[in-house]
Parts: sequence; structure tokens; C-alpha cells
Amino acid sequence: MNMRVAVDIGGTFTDLVSLNEKGKITYAKSLTTYGNLAEGVFECIRKAGIDLSDVRNFIHGSTIAINTVIQKSGALTGIVTSKGFRDVYEIGRSNRPDAYNLAYQRPVPLVSRDLRLEVEERIGSDGSVRVTLNEADVRAAARELKQRGAKAIAVVFLHSYINPDHEIRAGEIVAEEHPTAYISLSHKILREFREYERTSTTVLNAYVSPVVSRYVGDLEDALRAGAFVGNFMIMQSNGGIMSAANAKALPVATMESGPVAGVIGTGKLGVQLGIPQMISFDMGGTTAKASLVLDGEARVVTGYHIGGYESGYPMMLPVVDIVEVGAGGGSIAWVDAAGGLKVGPISAGSDPGPACYGRGGNRPTVTDANLVLGRLAPDNFLGGEMPLDVERARQALRTNIAEPLGMSIEEAALGIVRIVDAKMSLAVREVSVAKGHDPRDFALTATGGAGPLHAVAVARDLAIPKVVIPQLPGTFSAYGMLYADVRHDYVRTSIQALDTADPALLTNAFAAMESEARLTLSEEGVDERDAVAVRTVDLRYRGQEYTLNVSVPGGRLSRAILNGLRGKFDELHYAQYQHASSAQAVEIVNLRLSAIGTMTGAATTESLPSTEEHGDPSSSSRRVLFAGEAQECGVFWRNDLRVGQVVYGPAVIEELVSTTILHPGDRAILHETGAIVIELGAAS
Repeated sequence: MNMRVAVDIGGTFTDLVSLNEKGKITYAKSLTTYGNLAEGVFECIRKAGIDLSDVRNFIHGSTIAINTVIQKSGALTGIVTSKGFRDVYEIGRSNRPDAYNLAYQRPVPLVSRDLRLEVEERIGSDGSVRVTLNEADVRAAARELKQRGAKAIAVVFLHSYINPDHEIRAGEIVAEEHPTAYISLSHKILREFREYERTSTTVLNAYVSPVVSRYVGDLEDALRAGAFVGNFMIMQSNGGIMSAANAKALPVATMESGPVAGVIGTGKLGVQLGIPQMISFDMGGTTAKASLVLDGEARVVTGYHIGGYESGYPMMLPVVDIVEVGAGGGSIAWVDAAGGLKVGPISAGSDPGPACYGRGGNRPTVTDANLVLGRLAPDNFLGGEMPLDVERARQALRTNIAEPLGMSIEEAALGIVRIVDAKMSLAVREVSVAKGHDPRDFALTATGGAGPLHAVAVARDLAIPKVVIPQLPGTFSAYGMLYADVRHDYVRTSIQALDTADPALLTNAFAAMESEARLTLSEEGVDERDAVAVRTVDLRYRGQEYTLNVSVPGGRLSRAILNGLRGKFDELHYAQYQHASSAQAVEIVNLRLSAIGTMTGAATTESLPSTEEHGDPSSSSRRVLFAGEAQECGVFWRNDLRVGQVVYGPAVIEELVSTTILHPGDRAILHETGAIVIELGAAS
């Protein structure tokens, strides 16, 4: 029982990748079944021929949590908070994200004001009790929320991140009065200051808890009924995995559980290729995602907005920094009232899907455009399992785009592709140029079913010199999960001057977090020898609002070590902002600890299937439209390529779950890892 299985549920397809003890990789893909997501999971299991009794670790990622928030389909939620602070959640911050939009509207709170109830209590900023908790107030609030039909309750008290005693007792009382409610206590979700962000994060956890808990529980029950007795793990937004039990308690940590796995896989691939600086580009059926990988590691941030910065909800847990745009293979093309051609963000999904799927869709999508341009083979989509209807695609383009705009079907298809390429280029710019990184210093890794189709065009737009197509690009997010370690992040706010901080007290604070982390990792089956704790501290110049994160060595801290942190902070501040002030006092704000446990049997380089076992490469050809000109392209089957073989563009490289397009002047070579490395030529 040494098999590892990873399943990723996307907006259009559900993907599965498995790895057995002999290093053999198996993969499967099926349409996402919206009515019952587990059906798509078990369809993949059936296609891959997996015996669940042989599975040791089943790792799962999905977008169910974030979709619940975006679609506003979570549970009716209430808030119990300190007297005088019921409106913190609605007031939020005074910033105006979209300064030039006269019609800008602040996000509508997930909890209405009548469901935000106050109780008498007060903890001071130093953790002392200023006003004793009024238990009668808590009981009355819990009863009122129960009467109003609240299914989830967030308990958020002022300064509970320092002293959670009142919050703990209030949680016990709420559970007594409303035993069926899903209760989220802010100190268990986030031990960090900033009342609005902590409240929002706790509310998000409560809001999605019933939906995620029910889904995770039902899927686990179905797996157990299928003879699965191994570890059921859930992918987190921070790039790690955790047990299903912890996922039910902290579902807010799974908001971006699907996309981040591909970024983790990109980092591992970059190390294998000797390319540590990479941009992860994942284009699926519904969205496209971009993220930065530096020195083989994904960039993790603690400030994130579910639904976008302008109108989303802040979540202050660690998450891999991903920029997402509504641009996927299923993104629908349409003409606005002013006669402009638009693509997305609405997607045709898997039901009905693009017009060419023949499942009832009649609106043109990016996939339909690629099919009309000759970039997809109608009889070889998903290895021939799902033939595509060219005439339906042409009809959808003709009726909805070409005739209204007075252009040919091919011109309409090229317009759609150009627009979606431009949208995705902006996402890549946001994670690179906007962060102070030159994209010309990176390689672009293209994954997702549609990523390899568009990667070269996106890279050329940003002068990125190299594109990497990994093995199994269409199921790469699931593949990345095979590399994921167990991970839990801890934070404690402790605002104090760095030069007068007590090293012994800081050592004890880190030790307390490490003790909690060891217990959690042990409960999730991680051997102590496979666990490591990474310590960091958030520092800022006195008077600043936000911080920079500086690494802290393990073991007992000393005054000399703390003094050394000052120099590191000045260097980091200069690198980030091009200025530093060695005379300015520095403050400690937060202590952070990341507990990482390596899962036994994780995927390795040796597990990749050999590409040298195939016979002589064969090639056919077909005409593909590039920038208004059709060109004859060689068509290669990826499994027939041999290590070191060079393919010159224009060309098409097909495989079971994806298609790679080489533009004129491009040059691709098959690396020994099985990845295709494309060197871009001059723009055609």
C-alpha cells in the first residue's frame, strides 16, 4: 500500500495523477460533474484503474471553498464580537482601491448587520482583562442567532490574539446554546493583530465551513466505502497539505488549494532543469493563473483578497502569491454594446462546455477559436476520447462574432486568441514586472490543458526567452500535489522594539509554537525525523504600517542574533524599496513559524517515465493559422519524441491531455526529464 494519488477538481475538468512504489505514473481526466463533484473523482479513478486499497496517500485539491465565497453560496453566518465593535467588519479600511471609478462600490459583507451581535467583555492590548466576559450576553447572542437561522458563527473578540480566554469560554457557551452550529474562534484561525482582517478571515472560515465539511466528509466516506484505508489529505493555499480533519476545522486555508499545487510542481521542475527562476503559467478551462518561483521556491504572502483586491474579502493566512484572470479554454467570447470584442470572464465550464463539445453549448469560446485556427485536432482531443465538432465551432463564431462585426470566421477566431493572450500577459506582468522582476530573466512554465497552446504567444509578448512544457501539463496541478509536504503556519503578534526585546522571551514564544506544531504534525502521521520548523519575524521601522519578513535561525536566541536581524532587515528594505535607514528604530511585529513535514513516498525525479523507450518519432502535418497566414505545420506525437530531439516551428506537438504550439522561428528540444524546452525565435 504505497501508491500516492492526487486529484484536482477544476472548473471544466477533474484531473488525477497517481504514483506507485515502482515509480510508474498514471493519469486520467474527466469532465467536472457539478451536480456531484465526487462523480468526476471516481470516474478518474475508474479510468486510471486504481484499486483504492493500494492507496497510501490520497491528496485532494479543489476550488469548492473559493467558489462558495465568490458565488455567495455559503452558510448563513453570525458574528459574536466585543461591545462597540460590531461594525468593524463592514467599515473595513478607508482606502479606495479603484480611485478613478465613480461607480465603485465597497464589497457587501457576508454577514449582515442584524447578525453581528455584541457582548460585554474587554481584553487589553497587553492581554490583561479590562472587563470580565458577560456570559449572559453570550448566551443571549447565541440563542438569537440560532433563532434567526444562523448555521455558522464567528466569535471575534478584541485582542484575543494575545489572550484568548474570553473567546474560548464564549465558544463553549455558543456550543451549548447552538450545538449544531459551525463555530469559528478567531484565535484558532489567526493569532495576529489587525481587527478587520482577522474578523474577515474568521468569517470566511465560518461561512464556508458547512459546505466544505460536508463535501470533504462525503468524499472521505465514499473513498472508505471503496476500500480506501490510507491518509486522506487536502491541499492548502500555502502549498502544503493537511489532514481532512484539519481541513474541516480550517477550510479557509484551502481557498486556493487547486492552483498552488502547479506552482509547487514548477519549483521542483525548475530545480531539475537547472532553471531556478520561473514563472508558473496555468491555463485551464475557466481561468488562467500566474505565479513567481524564485530559487525553486514559490512566493508565499500573507495578504490576500478572495474575489480580488478591489471588491474581495481579505484573508490573512499564508497563500502562494497567485494572480488569476478569467481566461480559459472555456471562456466565452462576446460583443459588447459598443461593438467591442470581449473574452470572458464567464466560462462555458463543462456543462454545456464550448460549442465544439457538442453538449448543447452555442456560444463561442477560446477552445472553439483554437479549433477553427487548426491548432487543435478535432479527432485527437483527449486522445480521441472526446471528438470535437468543427462545424459547431464555426457556426458559433459566425453567429455571435463574425457576422455582428463584419469579419470572417478566421479573423474572429484570431481576434479571440489575441485578446485572451493579452489578458494572460497582463497577469504574468503583475507577478513579475509589478513585483520588481524582469520577466526576461525567467523561463515560463506552461501547464493546464490550454497553457501550452498559448504559452509561446504570452512569452513573446513579454520577451521571455524560454518556455518549458512539463510532462503531463494538462494534469500538472494534480501532479504537483505528489510533491507537496504537510505544512502548517503559526503566527503570534508581539509588538516591541527590536533593540530592547528579550531573547529568552522570544525563544520561549517560538518554542510554544513549535510544540503546537509538533503535536499537529504527529497527529497527521509525520515522523519527527521528517519534520522541520522554519522561523521568521516581521520587522518594520517605527512609524511604518507594514512589515518585511526576515528569517530567524533555530535554537536559542541571543542579543547578538537579534542585532544581526537588524542588518538583514536594512538590506531587505533596500532591496525592496531602494532605501534604508540604519538610524531608524526597528520594531518586531509578528513571530512566524512554518512547520513542514516530508511525506514518505513523495514523488522523485526517478519516477518520471523514460522518454527513450519509444520508437522512431513520426510526424504528419496540417495547416495552422498564425497572424492571418496559414502555414503548413509538422504534427508530432509527444510520446514519440526522443531525448535530445529538436523540433522547429511552426509545429504542433500533441499528447493525450494537451497540445503545444510552436510559432515560426521557435525551437524545441526534449529534455532528459521529459520536459519540452522551447527557445523563442524572432517574432514572425
